[in-house]
Order: sequence, then structure tokens, then C-alpha cells
Amino acid sequence: MAGKKVLIIYAHQEPKSLNGSLKKVAVEELSKQGCTVTVSDLYAMNFEPRATRNDITGALSNPEVFRYGIETYEAYKKTALTSDILEEQRKVQEADLVIFQFPLYWFSVPAILKGWMDRVLCQGFAFDIPGFYDSGFLKGKLALLSLTTGGTAEMYTRAGVSGDFRYFLWPLQHGILHFCGFKVLAPQISFGIDVSSEEERKVMVASWAQRLKSIWKEEPIHCTPPWYFQE
Repeated sequence: MAGKKVLIIYAHQEPKSLNGSLKKVAVEELSKQGCTVTVSDLYAMNFEPRATRNDITGALSNPEVFRYGIETYEAYKKTALTSDILEEQRKVQEADLVIFQFPLYWFSVPAILKGWMDRVLCQGFAFDIPGFYDSGFLKGKLALLSLTTGGTAEMYTRAGVSGDFRYFLWPLQHGILHFCGFKVLAPQISFGIDVSSEEERKVMVASWAQRLKSIWKEEPIHCTPPWYFQE
């Protein structure tokens, strides 16, 4: 949809990977629709994943005992976070839709992407207490996880060796995205890429491109425990 802004947080080391192809086709399709698409290529940016006191540019509120959450909360209010964090927060603030493109690592995100979440989605910017879940500060924005797995789809079922794929989505979609107020769209999961043929990978990319044609008409999932554990 013309005028919409999309931010893609991309976490893969190799542009020629399937993740790279999924990111590329998303940029192409959404741009065709008239969207403004911004990509944060975390590896190319050499994004710092570690949450440390170096993230605060001013004086600490308590220099005796360092507490990252409190210090970044206070720093955010004073615009005293480092420029890389402020730049990513600006991108998120401007976006109507944030897409996270990554390979599944240990039922979670790569460390560089987890570091982005740790550092960018700080208290004061993405949420407050109170001011989380449906009242999170990023409410009104859409978020979507597009990820690849080494394991096959059969492995990620309730009867499969890895359990239902929704189980590993709980901390990511509910504990991070929904907590910050995002409306969460159904994930795009490209299963079993390590055992897929080149033709099967092309189908995965085409399927993602096709879905993106009508992405703005999709309804968010019901981000409640039953969606993940009972349905």
C-alpha cells in the first residue's frame, strides 16, 4: 500500500542465503506496492549486540551499582542513549510494519538480533510499567517473524521431536513483540532448508512474495496463551 513504511530487521551473514533471498524479495514486492522499505542489515552494520554501560552517553543515575534496565530507561528520557540505538528506535517509530528475517538458532533468534531487541526495545521507548502488552508503546504497529529452520515441518508438530513450532514463538511473539504493543501477524516459516532442493527453496521465496501482496489485509493473530498452547 502506497505510503506505508516497512522496516526489515535482517540477521544473516550471507546475502546469497535463503534468508537473503527472502529479504530481497520482500524489499522488491513491498516497494512495488509503493511502500517505503528500510533494511537494518545487522551483520553488515556490525551491530553491537551487547547491552553494556557503554549504551549510555551521559552520567549514570547510580554509578555505584549498574542496572542496565534502569539506566537505559533514564537515558532514554534524557536522549542520552548511543546513536546506534537512537537510529534504530527512529526506524521503528516510523514503521507501520516491522519484519524480522532470520534463521532459527536454538529455538530463538541469532545473538545479534537478540542484542538488537535487548538494546533497542528499552523501557520508555517500547513499553513502561504500566504500559505493556495491549498498552505497549508500539501499539498500532504490525510485526511479523519470517524465519528459516533446519528441521522439517514434521519435526515442529505436537507429535514431532521438536514440539509444535508455536512453542518457540511464545517468547518471541508474545514475550517481546506483543509485550511492546505490536499487533503480531502470523509467522512466515520456511521449514527444512538444510534438506530442501533448489526448486523447493524457490517455492518458499515465491510463497513469501505472494503472501506479501495482500499482507496489509491480514488480521493479527490472537496473541494469548491458547493460540500457542491449546489450539
